[in-house]
Amino acid sequence: MTALELPAGLRVLLLSKNSGPPSASRWAQGGIAAVTRADDSFDSHIQDTLRAGAGLCDRDAVELLVRQAPACVERLLQLGMDFDRTPGGLSTTLEAAHSHRRVLHAQDRTGGALVDALEREVLRRPGLVQRKGMPALQLWVEAGCCVGLQVLDRGSVRWLRAGAVVLASGGGGHLFAHTTNPSQASGDGVAMAWSAGARVRDLEFVQFHPTALMLPGAPHFLISEAVRGEGARLQDAHGVSPVQDLPGGDLAPRDQVSRALARRMQAQGVEHLWLDMRPVGRERLERQFPTILGRCHELGLRPLERPIPVAPAAHYWMGGIATDLNAATSLPGLYAVGEVACTGVHGANRLASNSLMECLVFARQLRNLRLQPLPPPAAERRCRWTEDSPSEARDPQAEIVELRQLCWQAAGVERSAGGLTPALHWVRQRRAELALAPLLSGIRTLEPGDAVVLNPEEQRRLLQLQELQQRLVLANLLIEAALFRNESRGGHFRRDAPASQPFWRVHTVQERDRPPSTAAVQGA
Repeated sequence: MTALELPAGLRVLLLSKNSGPPSASRWAQGGIAAVTRADDSFDSHIQDTLRAGAGLCDRDAVELLVRQAPACVERLLQLGMDFDRTPGGLSTTLEAAHSHRRVLHAQDRTGGALVDALEREVLRRPGLVQRKGMPALQLWVEAGCCVGLQVLDRGSVRWLRAGAVVLASGGGGHLFAHTTNPSQASGDGVAMAWSAGARVRDLEFVQFHPTALMLPGAPHFLISEAVRGEGARLQDAHGVSPVQDLPGGDLAPRDQVSRALARRMQAQGVEHLWLDMRPVGRERLERQFPTILGRCHELGLRPLERPIPVAPAAHYWMGGIATDLNAATSLPGLYAVGEVACTGVHGANRLASNSLMECLVFARQLRNLRLQPLPPPAAERRCRWTEDSPSEARDPQAEIVELRQLCWQAAGVERSAGGLTPALHWVRQRRAELALAPLLSGIRTLEPGDAVVLNPEEQRRLLQLQELQQRLVLANLLIEAALFRNESRGGHFRRDAPASQPFWRVHTVQERDRPPSTAAVQGA
């Protein structure tokens, strides 16, 4: 959407680090929140968002999202987005913490339908070049401004200068062992921006979705909240609801439901609970949730006959690169849109189905983007690479598995200083060791204008080390923020500080070479 909304006449290079795997947006099932019904209102959507955010939403950002949402829906319809309909207009459903049915959907593959519509249109944009499988390695900063980035381009590490860089690289949910996110959701954008000097915010707030499919050896496939909105019910092995004491029950805010499930699982010594989808009814399940039913059937489950196993999993990161209402970061020349950004919309706990809409609304804010002037391109100088073979002996993929398990245990649904402190020590120690890897440090110190050609083995090794390094940076920021906020609020729950405190109604801010600090919530 950003590529479509940027001013006409610009030359746009659209990069992605992978060629094939789907994005988290494509996996999104539930829908897109917008006021489209006569019985709904902007004020209701705003209040629902503020309540879910547990006191940390910036009101101006929420107002922008809610009031621009209907125009974004019209834009999607113009682009051919195939929303479900009823005889009275667009079909809507109810999700947790919404007071009205305002979630638009395309069966249970709303994200896929959205991405399909945008991809068809973006390739028609004049002056746009799309390059898949070209990972960005680091941002290019000169005189306190972002002026481009470093990429691995067909075996060559080189620098690309640009009038502006927009990060739309998603969140970091795959940092956790149990997650609904695809593997490339590893927080690259946040790590690159922080390393370049940009401000990041509220990284302790991770939303754990309560109903991820939990089968041994199978991916943690998301069972959309919309299923519970249509009548599905949570239960333990004895048929007792783990959320019966929560206001809202099965449709209470996600953080509350996830904690209730985690505690019931711990008390009973089990790895999952159950979701009974039969109350929804066969006809509605087959019509509205065919993807979920199909996936369950592939795995040998029969949700029309018996409950299916579910458990909480990392789903969405409320924090990210701090941006203003125009998607600008604290680093001039750098912008961020989507889950990689922290706009102030979600606060401490995202309201269901506000995330895809946030992508669309803040992408439209870049219609007035002003580019930095670019000097004439300098001649690229090829450097001789003298690293004959990787000298880093450890297996980065094995370390990533270890890191994901560490983050789940120390910074999962419930946290405490007793788990966070040793985890932070381990992460920092490994970051310091990895910084000495010759291949990685050589690329990091490459001068702008210089280029290096790597052989296939060096390319493979560089990308492995790069991913491990970025994940370690993100884990460091997450754990540091979780230790800093000595209270519980929204998606951040500390067993050793279980209450919310009024003086913690502030954002957590982190910058390179500075300790964590706080910033006021706007419009609170």
